[in-house]
Amino acid sequence: MLPSKILDPKIIEFRNRIGNTIQQLHDITIEIGNEQLSTTVSDLRNRITDPFMFVIVGEVKVGKSSFINALLETQKEICKVAPDPCTDTIQQILYGDEEKTVVLNPNLKQIYFPVEILKEVAIVDTPGTNTISKYHQEITEGFVPSSDLIVFVFEAKNPYRQSAWDFFDFIHKDWRKKIIFVLQQADLMNPADLPINVEGVKNFAIKKGVANPNIFPVSAKLELEGQSQSSGFNAIRKYITDHITGGKAPLLKLQNNIETSKNIGNRIRKGIDMRNAQYTADVAFRDDIKDALVQQETRSNNQVDILVENLIAGYDRITLRTEKDLKKGLSFLTLAKRSFLSIFNKKQSLADWLDELAKRMETDLNQVMHEKLNDGVLDIAESIQQMAKIIDLKIRNSETILKNNHDIFGDIADRRSTVLRDLQEQFSKFMNRTENFVDPELFADRSGIGSNIATGSGIAVIGVMLTFISNAVVFDVTGGIVTTIGLLFAGVTARLKRKQIIKGYQEEVGKGRIKLEAEVVKKLKNYIKNIKSKIDANFSDFDLLLEMEEKQIQALDTKQSKIDQELQVMEEELIQAVNS
Repeated sequence: MLPSKILDPKIIEFRNRIGNTIQQLHDITIEIGNEQLSTTVSDLRNRITDPFMFVIVGEVKVGKSSFINALLETQKEICKVAPDPCTDTIQQILYGDEEKTVVLNPNLKQIYFPVEILKEVAIVDTPGTNTISKYHQEITEGFVPSSDLIVFVFEAKNPYRQSAWDFFDFIHKDWRKKIIFVLQQADLMNPADLPINVEGVKNFAIKKGVANPNIFPVSAKLELEGQSQSSGFNAIRKYITDHITGGKAPLLKLQNNIETSKNIGNRIRKGIDMRNAQYTADVAFRDDIKDALVQQETRSNNQVDILVENLIAGYDRITLRTEKDLKKGLSFLTLAKRSFLSIFNKKQSLADWLDELAKRMETDLNQVMHEKLNDGVLDIAESIQQMAKIIDLKIRNSETILKNNHDIFGDIADRRSTVLRDLQEQFSKFMNRTENFVDPELFADRSGIGSNIATGSGIAVIGVMLTFISNAVVFDVTGGIVTTIGLLFAGVTARLKRKQIIKGYQEEVGKGRIKLEAEVVKKLKNYIKNIKSKIDANFSDFDLLLEMEEKQIQALDTKQSKIDQELQVMEEELIQAVNS
C-alpha cells in the first residue's frame, strides 16, 4: 500500500469524479420525484469526505453502547450505558483533539473524542431496531445507506430474534452493505453453548446470501475489565486493521460510495425497465384497440358491400322483370289489342296499364328492399356492438405491470391508474349515450327516427340508425326512379316508338342502379367510419400518457446508462488503486 500522502491526489480526484456522478444520480431522483431516494443520494454525496463509517445496529439491550466503549479502548463512557433503552438518537463518534458533543438536530448528535482509531474511522451508534417508537427504526434505516461497514450486534444468548433478522434483510437485500456480526455479552453464556450460537448465526447469514460471514463473539464487560485475551476484542481489532485501517480506509470508502450509488442506480434501472415494460404493454394494448377498430371497419364495410350486392340483385331482378313486361306490353299485337279493347273499357287503355306497371314495380321494389335491408343492417349492427363490448372488456382487463406501491415509480403507476379509470368510465358513458351514435351530417331528415331513438340508448341505437339511413337512401333513390319512370310512361302514346320507350326506361333504371349503390355505400361507410373515429377519440388522454412516457423513459434511460457506465469505470480504477 502506498503512503496516504502520495495517494491523496488520487483520492481527491476520485472524490471529485464520484461526487459529480452522484450529483447526476441526485438530479435523476429529483426528476422522478422520489423524495426519500433523493435525500439518500444527497446524504451520500454530502458524506463523501467523511471518514470510513462503522454503523452499529441491533436490538435494544444487546450491548451496542458497551461494545463501542470497549472497542475505542477508553476508560470513559463515550456512549451512555443504561438498563433501559435510552439511546433515542443517532450518535456519530468522530475524532477531535478535545472532547465535545454537538447536537445537529433532535435525531443526530456528534461526539468528538481524541481516540487514535477515530482518525481513520467514524462510529455511529443507532437506536435499537425493535424500539417502541417506529421513528427510531426509521432514522436508523435512513443512516444505513451512507455506511461503509455494518456491525450487527446480537445478544450472544439469543441471536435468533425475528425483528433483528428482518432488519438484516433490509440492510443486506436492499443495500448489499458489508456486514460483520458481533455476539455481545458472550460472558453470560455457558462456554460450551457459545459455539452453537456462532454456528447458528453463520448458517442464518449464509442462507440469506452472505458467502463468508465474519462472526465475532465478544464480551465488552471483560474488555473493559482489562481481560483482553478472553474478551474476543483482539480478533475484531485484527479484522479492522487487516481490512480497513492503515491507509486503506479512504479508498475503501470511495468504493463503498460507488457500491451504494450502483445499488441506487440498479433500483432506478429496474424501475425504468419495469416502467418500460408497462409502456410496451400499454402500446401493445393500444395497438390492439386500433387493430380491432380497423378490422371492425373492414368487416363492417364488407358487410355493407354484401348488403349493397343483395340490394342491387333485388333491384335488378325487379327492374328486369318490369322491363320484360314493358317490352311484351309494347309489342304491336298487344298494343293493337289494348287499343281495340279500350274502346269498350277505359281501364284497358295504354296509360292505365303503364301506371299499373309502375306501381307494381314500386311495390315489388319496396318489399324486396325491406327484406334485404333488415337482414343486412342487423348483421352490421350486431357486429359493431360486439366490437364495442370487446373493446370495453379490453380496457377493463388491460395488463398492469407497474404497481401503485412501486418504491420509485408509484406516482407514475397512480397516474396511469387514474387515466385508465377515467377511460373506463368515459367509454362506459360513451356507449350509453344515444347522441354519440346519431350523426345528423349523414342524413337531412330525422323526423322518422325520433320515436325509435327514444326507446334505445347508446350503442343499441346503431341498428335503428343503420336502418333509418339505409331506408332513407334506398327509398329516396327507388322512389325517385319510380316517379321519373311514371312521368316517362305518362307521356307515352300509341304513336311513340317502342324502342324509345324501352331505352328511356333502361336509362332511368341504370341511373338509379348507380345512384343506389353509390349512396348506400357512401352513407353507411361514412357512418361506420364516424363511429370508429368517435370510439378511438376516447383514448386521447391515454395516447397523451403514452407519448409522455416514451419521452420520459428514453430520457431517463439515457441518463441512467451514462451514470452506470461512469460508475463501472471508476469502480475498476479504484480496485486497481486499492490493490496497487
